[in-house]
Amino acid sequence: MKVLLDTNVILDIALERQPFVASAVRLLEIAPQANLEFYMTATTITDLYYITQRATDRATARSFIVDLMQFVQVIGVDEAVIRKALKSTIVDFEEAVQESAAHTQAIQVIVTRNESDFGNSTLKVHNPESLLAFLGIG
Repeated sequence: MKVLLDTNVILDIALERQPFVASAVRLLEIAPQANLEFYMTATTITDLYYITQRATDRATARSFIVDLMQFVQVIGVDEAVIRKALKSTIVDFEEAVQESAAHTQAIQVIVTRNESDFGNSTLKVHNPESLLAFLGIG
């Protein structure tokens, strides 16, 4: 199953935000046996770097991104993605861009802690806990 990770879920891992980090890390851990492929948008990378380096330092932010890219593939955000997002019924533009990019890779699920932000999504939307439950993993 192809899964797009929203920025907030990845930040939970990067910044070890409690109580959210455990379920986000668990998703990465179970990926091989659950046949999950993780993706994030290129815009997520810039957001991750900016927020993580402000909370820690540049070296930590860069190191986290390098490590993350071993487990999560990066989807490009180009003009076609932006144009599709501009026509989306998703109210939050950043989320519309993520959904539009997800469609370019035939992604089926978005994992976020802000499920309501994807209220008009054409994809399935889960938070980390509900995806783990859906997969039958505790």
